Amino acid sequence: MSSHQHTQPAHTEAGHGTLKDYVIGFVLSVILTVIPFWLVMADVLDSKTATVGWILGLGLVQMLVHMVYFLHMNPRSEGGWIVIAMVFTVITIAIAFVGSMWVMSHLEDNMMPHIHDKEYVPPSASDIRR
Repeated sequence: MSSHQHTQPAHTEAGHGTLKDYVIGFVLSVILTVIPFWLVMADVLDSKTATVGWILGLGLVQMLVHMVYFLHMNPRSEGGWIVIAMVFTVITIAIAFVGSMWVMSHLEDNMMPHIHDKEYVPPSASDIRR
């Protein structure tokens, strides 16, 4: 009988995070969740627009925290292909969003005119009998 050697292929991508990484990610996620909650519940900012801006900004930061600490997305993982795919996804979503906003902002210009906006007045029943 011959002996078979079973070897594991070398993993070149970044490994899973350590317990320290997960704890740091968890603490940052909790902080980035509590701050927007506090901003809204305590009515800290006078402007609602500023509050929404802070919430959106902290949401983007939280997305980055999740991608780095929990999904282990960095330029070294998978030879950089994950970052390239992410950039492509962001660009595609941005194009769809900006295009949708552009179409909706010009929606009234592209609508058919209403009947009362036309100079043409349909004939009345008495005009048809003649």
